[in-house]
Amino acid sequence: MATSELAATYAALILADDGVEITSDKLVALTNAAGVEVEPIWATLLAKALEGKNVKELLSNVGAGGAAPAVGGATSAAAGGAAPEATKEEEKKEEEKEESDDDMGFGLFD
Repeated sequence: MATSELAATYAALILADDGVEITSDKLVALTNAAGVEVEPIWATLLAKALEGKNVKELLSNVGAGGAAPAVGGATSAAAGGAAPEATKEEEKKEEEKEESDDDMGFGLFD
């Protein structure tokens, strides 16, 4: 990442940490104070991208990609014993697809 991009990102983090609204003017002011020149267009784009978002929450959820499947698993587990049967049926369908791919009448080296 270029120095100016990192500086703008760090400036946004500083503003979010202080609870200050992230605007392009504030991003440019912080980066200029740090001695890094950031083009105003990039500061504007970053400010628009972060507009209305809780940056602290975004940072705390960086590695939380597994949360969505856990919710789906919890709902299917609440349904009772139907969940294991459904997964077995899905596995059988996947296995059948794999087997049918092998039965095309030719091999890789034919």
